Amino acid sequence: MNALLQVRGVTMRFGGLVAVDDAALDVAPGTITGLIGPNGAGKTTLFTVIAGFQTANAGSVAFAGEDVTALPAHTRALRGIARTFQIVQPFAGLSVRENIAVGAFLRHPRRGDALARATAVGEAVGLGPLLDRPAGALTVAGRKRLEMARALATEPRLLLLDEVLAGLNPSEIRDMLPVVRKIRDDGVTILMVEHVMQAVMSLCDTVHVIAQGRMIAHGTPAEIARDPKVVEAYLGHGAARRLAGGADA
Repeated sequence: MNALLQVRGVTMRFGGLVAVDDAALDVAPGTITGLIGPNGAGKTTLFTVIAGFQTANAGSVAFAGEDVTALPAHTRALRGIARTFQIVQPFAGLSVRENIAVGAFLRHPRRGDALARATAVGEAVGLGPLLDRPAGALTVAGRKRLEMARALATEPRLLLLDEVLAGLNPSEIRDMLPVVRKIRDDGVTILMVEHVMQAVMSLCDTVHVIAQGRMIAHGTPAEIARDPKVVEAYLGHGAARRLAGGADA
């Protein structure tokens, strides 16, 4: 199966800091792919390059078989790439429905059509009863759903979810998982950055691991959980050996 997204040799520097170093990954259509790594590993920077918010110093990004490396973010959005942001900043003075419609205007320039699309998307992510409330009154969990809804309203083929579960309690995380699965089941391919490992293991078909800007592993969730390089990246030098010794004991 051909990859919907192909990232090859992406390098992103900020002065003397190499935030992403020769990164490569594939995302197959119809899947949920995870991108994990320690804090500061380069995950969000790679997202910004894929979505077109920043231009990499080297490498390429291909989407649906076409090179989009030189395309700006709004053009990639029209092609079908949407992303969420770690820090959710809704238009607090607008209603939830109107916030979602901001995304819908990308493909529905008439206000009535955009609001209709916003209503459908809001209901799909569990915001139906809140559509006419001010976005500023939402809880953290509600804001996370709103962030997903705004991106989904652009009718993407690929959705980049940047820590959509961050800040949620265990019950809210549990309620969010079926929402993410339904997005995939409705035909949207997902690439997600996430620190909630239980969710990654439950949701993802494939997981890529980045540490200090470099890709160090990829595979199924079970394979990643057993990979010594991943254990070292998260727990520090010698951790894999210590854990293996403890298991042998």
